[in-house]
Amino acid sequence: MRSIEPVAVVTGGAGAIGAAVCRALAAVGFAVVIGYRETPERAEAMIPTLAGTGHAAMRAPVTDSGALQSLAIAVRERYARCDVLVNCAGTTRFVAHHDLDGLDDALIDAILATNVRGSFAAVRALAPLLRASTQAGGAVVVNISSLAARTAIGSNVMYCASKAALDSLTLSLARALAPAVRVVSVSPGLVDTEFVKSLDTRWRDEQEARTPLGRLAAPAEIAAAVVAVVRDLTFTTGCVLAVDGGRPLN
Repeated sequence: MRSIEPVAVVTGGAGAIGAAVCRALAAVGFAVVIGYRETPERAEAMIPTLAGTGHAAMRAPVTDSGALQSLAIAVRERYARCDVLVNCAGTTRFVAHHDLDGLDDALIDAILATNVRGSFAAVRALAPLLRASTQAGGAVVVNISSLAARTAIGSNVMYCASKAALDSLTLSLARALAPAVRVVSVSPGLVDTEFVKSLDTRWRDEQEARTPLGRLAAPAEIAAAVVAVVRDLTFTTGCVLAVDGGRPLN
């Protein structure tokens, strides 16, 4: 069938930031495909909480290119269109930057396969549908990056490098896919998710104090930036949009 509503696919859609992005896009009229890795329960439970209709949960493990091709086929068969792709799937683990041995090859490979190759593979799989979009302003890919790409301060050395690579990928793909598809990185600072709230309180308070606006980002603020890129910033591509409270100023 042909979807009347524009369609957005969100990888990592059941995570804290991904779920906020799904809610925000549904609220402005998108049918949302909530991409999950292995277990569908959280993604499926989100569907009735989203505004509007036409939403679906679909398996989207970004490290499996074959599965992403199957996702693209499923999206085409159900909706016959894809107007927005949000690459929100990501992975990391805290390893002190000086602990070179603690950053083992398996973790390095997992981070790069998910955060960099996975984002590219999702774009590659959905590119034919994105190029065919009739959405005003063209189709949009939003890569959820991180301030760590700029500061090289983050959960581990390779996570920072992966987000820097993702921002470079954003620029390259914006050039390669223009003019039919715009590509933008949304780059949060530290986001106040349940995971962050579970960490050492003193460390979290220190990060907050170092942020000029005096607090951490909320997931909904990252989602609002995604909506702005999709709906309002229609002459914007190949750039990194910071949502970090001015953290690099300190």
